[in-house]
Amino acid sequence: MTGINRLAAEISPYLQQHAGNPVAWFPWNDEAFETARSQDKPIFLSIGYSTCHWCHVMAHECFEDEEVARLMNEAFIPVKVDREELPHIDAVYMNVCQLLTGSGGWPLTIIMTPDKKPFFAATYLPKHSRQGLIGLMELIPLIGRAWQTTRADLLRSAEEISRAVAHARSETCGDDPGEHALHQAFQWLSGTFSSAYGGFGDAPKFPVPHNIMFLLRYAERTGEGQALFMAERTLDAMRMGGIYDHIGFGFHRYATDRKWLVPHFEKMLYDQALLAIAYTEAFLATARTGYKKTAEEIIEYVLRDLAGEGGLFFSAEDADSEGREGKFYLWTDSELRSLLGKEDYAIARKAYCCAEAGNFPEGRAQQENILHLEDTAGGIAKNLGMEEETLVRRLEQIRAILLAHRSRRVRPFRDNKALTDWNGLMIAALAKAYQAFGNENHVRAAQRAATFILERMVSTEGRLSHVFRAGEVRTDALADDYAFFIWGLIELYEATFDPAYLDAALGLARTCIEHYWDHEQGGFFLTADDAGVVLSRTKDAHDGALPSANSVLVYDLARLARMTGDDELGHTAHQTARAFSGSINSSPAAYTFMLAGLDFLLGPAQEIVIAGSPESPDTHEMLRALQRRFLPRTVVMMPPRDKTRSVLDHARDKVPLGNRATAYVCSEKTCRPPTTVPAEMIALVTGRPGD
Repeated sequence: MTGINRLAAEISPYLQQHAGNPVAWFPWNDEAFETARSQDKPIFLSIGYSTCHWCHVMAHECFEDEEVARLMNEAFIPVKVDREELPHIDAVYMNVCQLLTGSGGWPLTIIMTPDKKPFFAATYLPKHSRQGLIGLMELIPLIGRAWQTTRADLLRSAEEISRAVAHARSETCGDDPGEHALHQAFQWLSGTFSSAYGGFGDAPKFPVPHNIMFLLRYAERTGEGQALFMAERTLDAMRMGGIYDHIGFGFHRYATDRKWLVPHFEKMLYDQALLAIAYTEAFLATARTGYKKTAEEIIEYVLRDLAGEGGLFFSAEDADSEGREGKFYLWTDSELRSLLGKEDYAIARKAYCCAEAGNFPEGRAQQENILHLEDTAGGIAKNLGMEEETLVRRLEQIRAILLAHRSRRVRPFRDNKALTDWNGLMIAALAKAYQAFGNENHVRAAQRAATFILERMVSTEGRLSHVFRAGEVRTDALADDYAFFIWGLIELYEATFDPAYLDAALGLARTCIEHYWDHEQGGFFLTADDAGVVLSRTKDAHDGALPSANSVLVYDLARLARMTGDDELGHTAHQTARAFSGSINSSPAAYTFMLAGLDFLLGPAQEIVIAGSPESPDTHEMLRALQRRFLPRTVVMMPPRDKTRSVLDHARDKVPLGNRATAYVCSEKTCRPPTTVPAEMIALVTGRPGD
């Protein structure tokens, strides 16, 4: 019965993983639904992604099993969806699952009519029923009999569910959320903060970098020391924990425990990008060099292991290798002893908290260790009787040895598709890191990725695409693609002051408004106005693992309005925040990136124009004075360098004084007297003496 099904021609690595299943999978296309109608069968929809551990488990137990496949093929038309390739499909049916079961996750299992109306939802299901979960061997015959004997009940249920989903995401529009929403979000985060281990809530613990970004802005706005403490404690704990890859760098997806020790080992590009931004901003806010080091290490991992074709970045690395989660990342005590000299072994064992019996709860039979830190470098050095500088140097030598050895292991699967939205985040991270640290490699990498998207993934009509893999561009863009890529282009403009990036950002913003804007209630739909609708057009502002498109677009449009002088963009940013004001006011901590955008909108925001030759030392000095500070409510521009019409024409009157780089600090359409002294500029921006 095994053989290649209809997934073999798909470009998604996740779909290709299932191309050899005995299940007769269809991709999501018209043929699947026409076949379901002609054969009078319901659809079995399975949604997952290539680096999803439980997706692999269900695949091995069920979709590779001949018995399960026979029942599925007889009863259903099976359809496979990669949630990263078609996130709008995933969003609709995840709403269904959450509505019906109260929870969600992947793999997502939906059974629905041929016209896409669902009547059953679940996540992971085993082959046979166990521990309260119905097995597919029992579920499929039940559904099959119901389809034949009580179909009217199923169809009625499907109609009711579809109507409920269409109304479940309705938002209450009101006034702009005010500063009180910032205070309420801070209070909620304070109430769930773990002072012992950092982070918010109990296990499992997710990084949620936008919580950190919000807290940094809140601390800067209010002077609230607890907000800064919460951000720092969380960043420190994550960097020391097992959720961080201390040998190859980068962060794993989340920790299964409250101490950040035991990770779910997959690595996602979006986590690297957002965390790199969070650590970069923390460095700017605190001047702690450890945050700079962490941000640079994350970027080193991405440039080494996720760099792909044409400068784009691949999506993710799996948690599993050789059939086991985390095997690539774990170390036995005997392995460390054999690889390191006696003294280095003693240092590594102490520094990384390793034990002969292992410290990985699920791997005790293999006596495996998750490398992590329980003390600072200074504390470890003191316990070892060493100078801190000596310890840091020795640990780097040890890391190089272990990395070289680990590189010879069987690597986890890498999902080598490139997504516009996640690449947009990485472009933003690289450009922001360049502004803070001055590493030319970072900005060049950002420029390569942005150029590829602009040249290969934007149509002649100015419309973005979502996926690139193996030379093919697929799938119309979603609002996330516009939001995150515009963010990257804005950061890239502030890193290079090449107006082409600002032109591109403005053009994409206007395209997004044209095709995704909700003209009745405000805010942005996930899909375009000319895209097919499944059940309903999704519109959401909730910030989950990723900030929502609406949240990022508030931030983007507010900044673009200040940079271009286009007040209509600022009005749209306000309308977007207003569209979700009911939800924000009732649960502000679920909208922390939206609140970062609101922080900008509430002001005082400032536009800073640096007039001078980009190559001159005094211009560089001016820019560095700005770029080494955390100034979350500022935008920085340079006047156009030639007479070509530009979105920055409004800044042409800002000229150097006395042939020296000159700063113009403006707010609310009023500019302060220009200055050629960096310290005076900083005093104007911050209200405090500069240096």
